[in-house]
Amino acid sequence: MWGWALPFSVGEIVTEARITCPECGNSRVETMPFDACQHFYHCEACQTLLTPRTGDCCVFCSYSEFGLSATVAGG
Repeated sequence: MWGWALPFSVGEIVTEARITCPECGNSRVETMPFDACQHFYHCEACQTLLTPRTGDCCVFCSYSEFGLSATVAGG
């Protein structure tokens, strides 16, 4: 038995995710693009421009609560 649960059902299409800025800790729910990776995200609280971490395809993979990778997301 796993000690955690996914925040969505397997097979469910997730369209929103909470991005958390690593600089200031501010978080906000954003809509994920359906047909492209989002390479930049501007934190409104501290004005930091977020880019994907090395090995991640987009800012949602790097800074959202899902921590998706390109292989998980099918990309």
